[in-house]
Amino acid sequence: MERTQVLIVGAGAAGIGVALALQRLGLDLRVLERNVIGSSFRRWPAETRFITPSFTANAFGLTDLNALTPETSPAYSLGQEHPGGAAYARYLRALARHYELSVEERTAVEHVRTFSEGFRVETTRGSFEARFLIWATGEFQFPRQDLQGARLALPYARVKSWAALEGETYTVIGGYESGLDAAYHLVRLGKRVQLLDPSAPWKRSTGEPSQDVSPYTLERLREALETGRLELRQERATRITRANGQFQVYHSNGVLQSPTPPILATGFEGGFEPVRRLFEWKGPAPLLHEASDESTRTPGLFLVGPKVQHRDTAFCFIYKFRARFPVVAEAIGRRLGVDTAPLEVYRKRGMWADDLADCCTSRCTC
Repeated sequence: MERTQVLIVGAGAAGIGVALALQRLGLDLRVLERNVIGSSFRRWPAETRFITPSFTANAFGLTDLNALTPETSPAYSLGQEHPGGAAYARYLRALARHYELSVEERTAVEHVRTFSEGFRVETTRGSFEARFLIWATGEFQFPRQDLQGARLALPYARVKSWAALEGETYTVIGGYESGLDAAYHLVRLGKRVQLLDPSAPWKRSTGEPSQDVSPYTLERLREALETGRLELRQERATRITRANGQFQVYHSNGVLQSPTPPILATGFEGGFEPVRRLFEWKGPAPLLHEASDESTRTPGLFLVGPKVQHRDTAFCFIYKFRARFPVVAEAIGRRLGVDTAPLEVYRKRGMWADDLADCCTSRCTC
């Protein structure tokens, strides 16, 4: 049995990032990862790129949007404005190595139990106890497949490279970032694509980045539409079947026939199973205290990463959810009675979002 003050589950952007914030406070912490550091990013399709641009402006108080600490920049270390998944995984591993984080790779969590002194976590490589538990499993490895017949489709998260897909005609279900990314790459390869989404995200303009399609994607979408090989349909897919060597995608106005498996790009779950009962839920979202991102049901259990949501705003981008790292670290540090002043660098660099009324409701005027 190993004992630590803080146990973090997940060694992706959220887990590594919050670990580095806690490390500034001198806390004893351990990160558990069921695969390897950055494994979700390593699973991205080879052509997929970050939609948020990286640029090294840290010295001017404008931290690289994809950085996890105020002192680092993926643009600098990777030499890429829109990094791919494999490249960003290298950035994560470089952070873990440089800051000497204690990361237990290939250690899968099987059970989580609470007890008087915190949490007992059973893994494939033994047991751990911690006063505080931070859940940072991300979402990419858990594609949503609640559409009837989804097992017949090819989830976006299972594609290794768009260039490896055979066939000339595809149907994409889902029209937000992953669906539009899939359509763009398929069209770029000369395929014909029909994309279905009842809410037509490509038409939306709210000023909230977690709801609107990114400029990077809109630019590529216009390029794809100019080829004449992409059709956007504002329709809801209801089920998928297969008969006579063809796939049928039933939707709100009829049925589409496809010779290739439909691409499923309808979002992601959050890998919550071992701790689901330890959170209260509002639909698909876990309820968290706004001041700390702590479970409203289980004291000492915190959530970091893209599944954090407050006031109908999703903290789904790195530049958003990283701004909650110091919030979580400060809450834990104060309970342990340590000086939290070392976290102030996050505030100075614009990486501290503790005014939710401001960051969750402000919109651009033009």
